[in-house]
Amino acid sequence: MSQPVRIMPCLDMQNGRVVKGVHFVDIRDAGDPVACALAYCAKGADELAMLDITATVEGRATLLDVVRRVADAATVPFTVGGGISDVKTAEAVLAAGADKVSISSAAFRKPELVPELIRAFDAAKVTVAIDVDRNAALPSGYEVYIDGGRTATGADAVEWAKRVDGFGVPVILPTSKAGDGARTGYDLPVIRAIKQAVSAEVVASGGAGTLEHFYDAAQAGATILLAASIFHFGVIGIGELKAYLSGRGVAVL
Repeated sequence: MSQPVRIMPCLDMQNGRVVKGVHFVDIRDAGDPVACALAYCAKGADELAMLDITATVEGRATLLDVVRRVADAATVPFTVGGGISDVKTAEAVLAAGADKVSISSAAFRKPELVPELIRAFDAAKVTVAIDVDRNAALPSGYEVYIDGGRTATGADAVEWAKRVDGFGVPVILPTSKAGDGARTGYDLPVIRAIKQAVSAEVVASGGAGTLEHFYDAAQAGATILLAASIFHFGVIGIGELKAYLSGRGVAVL
């Protein structure tokens, strides 16, 4: 039997509030993080993610008091990202109650941080996120972006994912800048390309807008289906989504 997919609502955080943008900009408020976490856990979320979207750009660490409050409310595995740039910061986030840390810009700038975190905490506690956008000049057609999607690196996204996979990271989380918040569907080619290149689980992130989009991502090889705005604004319910996927033959938890 194929591995069951997991549904992961994502809380993008700014100034202590859940927010959601489109293509990483045009941010609007989406509620209180603790209220969101409680609701999603009650409705059947399998995991939760929380991303402090401006921590890296503002040169500061993730807001630990928010991590603590959400961790206290969450009844499922809880991943935190944003502003985690060294082992000490990761340790503080995990001590505040996160089950896993997600790193993106810091991992790209200092790849040795990835094995350092794995040695310090165990691979199961480390996720590497990769923001990507299309660039036809690169072999895979996708480029790595850092700083919350603001800075192009010139690096090929699939090659970077392969390097990350080589460190033994169990989960890689690519987010399509083109798809983010647009509800036009996940960027399936990049999910497929990364899944074919790595042994890690791949998260589908950026662009979910319909039930079919989640099915398509699962078919492309994603085993964790992440979404934000459609859950925050009540477009699709988690129970409704799981029933739909199950009805189409996708194993769910």
